Amino acid sequence: MNISNDMSPFSIYFSLNNGLSDTKPSLKRMLSQMRGMYADDTAYANQLAQADSLLYEFHELGIPESPGNLAFGTSIVYPGKVGNEYYMTKGHFHTILDTAEVYYCIGGQGLMLMESPEGDWAAEPFTPGRAVYVPGRYAHRSINTGHEPLITFYTFRADAGHDYGTIESKGFRNIVIERDGQPAIITNPKWA
Repeated sequence: MNISNDMSPFSIYFSLNNGLSDTKPSLKRMLSQMRGMYADDTAYANQLAQADSLLYEFHELGIPESPGNLAFGTSIVYPGKVGNEYYMTKGHFHTILDTAEVYYCIGGQGLMLMESPEGDWAAEPFTPGRAVYVPGRYAHRSINTGHEPLITFYTFRADAGHDYGTIESKGFRNIVIERDGQPAIITNPKWA
């Protein structure tokens, strides 16, 4: 694989079983890297005291961030909960706010939670074979509501950038919790 400013054709392998690539290692996000992301701070602290669990991982291929290139990879969100809130990705806006992104579910089940700066929001289901379109201007977060890894393939314009800071400071308006054995979307009590 030759990835430089002068892009050449290439191919890369992603496992249909676990979403991982043998070409490039994934970036891992541990529970300790999600401080403040979950609504129940006590449950978070108690769980972190027991173990710094792997919540999700994804592939960053190093595609040059220039117009015309496409970034792509896989994201794997593992099953579990902090308190009654499902494991999830941190979530982000794109720095170029009007950037859209597409996710295709390879395995597992969950939700793509999305919201715009104006307060519009949506949650689309992930099941194998389902593609979710995230429009420009929408922050987005993958949430695993099942009992096996949620594996998705994603692609977006390579120069879009990632704005994690807004989510770190404000959070999402809504969160997804388990209620009576089922996923439920509720207002985030920590949303600012």
